[in-house]
Amino acid sequence: MITIKSASIVVPSEPTPSSILWLSEADQLRPWTHAPLVFVYKSNHDTNHSGSMPFSMETMKASLSRALIHYYPLAGRLRWILEAYTDAKLEELGDFAPTEAVQDLVPKIDYSTPVEKWPLLLVQLTRFRCGGVCIATAISHTVADGEGITSFINSWAKLARGDGLRDDEMPFHDRTILRSHVPLRPPRFDHIEFTKPPLIIGCSDAKAEQRKETTVTLLRITKEQIEGLVKQANEFPYQNILMKRPYTRFEALASHMWRCACKSRRGNDHQPSRVRIAVEVRNRLKPPLPRGYFGNAIFGTVTSTCVYGDLLSKPLGYAAGKIKEATERMTDEYTRSALDFVTSQEEVSPLRNSFHIRGYSDAPFLVNPNLVVGSWTNMQFYAADFGWGKPTYVGPGLLNIDGKSFIMPSPEDDGSLIIALRLQTEYMDSFKKYFYQEMFLKKSFAGPSCKPKHFYCLLRLTC
Repeated sequence: MITIKSASIVVPSEPTPSSILWLSEADQLRPWTHAPLVFVYKSNHDTNHSGSMPFSMETMKASLSRALIHYYPLAGRLRWILEAYTDAKLEELGDFAPTEAVQDLVPKIDYSTPVEKWPLLLVQLTRFRCGGVCIATAISHTVADGEGITSFINSWAKLARGDGLRDDEMPFHDRTILRSHVPLRPPRFDHIEFTKPPLIIGCSDAKAEQRKETTVTLLRITKEQIEGLVKQANEFPYQNILMKRPYTRFEALASHMWRCACKSRRGNDHQPSRVRIAVEVRNRLKPPLPRGYFGNAIFGTVTSTCVYGDLLSKPLGYAAGKIKEATERMTDEYTRSALDFVTSQEEVSPLRNSFHIRGYSDAPFLVNPNLVVGSWTNMQFYAADFGWGKPTYVGPGLLNIDGKSFIMPSPEDDGSLIIALRLQTEYMDSFKKYFYQEMFLKKSFAGPSCKPKHFYCLLRLTC
């Protein structure tokens, strides 16, 4: 049980600009809801026999106040910081998969109130009986994407340690550089990412699928397993000799997840499916966005629609090619065309997906038979040292709907990755089995494929 001990309003410690900050079309595509993120810090019993960390609420508030000077868009409305305590130990929350127990660590927003009353930033600091600490943030996704949020958290942590920010660590706030053309140009591409995804054959009600029971899990994949998948994806005949580059680990892993989802969901061979991917375009634009751009530079792309029969009968490279095609589509010209497409719409809401509200989605692309894969592999989450060392775990505080997943870095920094996934409960065990089993199944001319030593493993925290 979480007990809220205090609630404080934190304001910038110095005057900040009071002008209106215009949003780009990329910002308008983001959910109006808040992205929940949890940073878990385990107490160090070796250096602190009491089990408690050198935690100071005043230091946390003072450093946040200083950080808001530079990240002043987050201070555009009242922002709260909550101090909480629980009698639980970190180990009682298992692997910190975004279950209901973990969701209690994240500050809550009353979305029934008018949008202009919503704070843009909320923070909950929860101390555990074992001495561990969880810092959970809820930041409006309209204000910033994952890259911007990570930059803010790491700057706050640096200030909490007593260090200052360098000039090259300052955020860049002018979002007009990522706006549609003036005068408006018609889109130059067929933007399939804004079209409706395929549904289950014979099902005309996507909402019925959303109401089915779902569950969440964290899956860990080692560096060697990832390298094996990359090798499989690049095997003949789907390694085109004219390809400019081999498939990346993201393309190999996302395509493997896609195939496992199709196999576990047990649809017929003619069932269509596609994958939605969030692509960060800061360095894809010409010229690239300025260093420290604080806003949304994320655009959704989708694979072409494939059928289960092709995805499961053909080698991994077939699905990896579809993932690669979708990500490479996001060039400067395509992104600029997408901005113009958004501006040309009379109403943007149908293009926006509020996936941070449990069980709710404006657009049904987070639902069986499709998959959404987000990549956090380049996020510098584990640089968030508030003076207690790096986090033990960083991950989402919520995955709200079937088919949503994130590929995340692991705290070990050894090349392994962690996958957070929500899937319909009836398919989760099968997904786990196929996810690990298929890595070991190799075509062999000498006999049957070898069996795996284990089906799946989970990341566990102990206190």
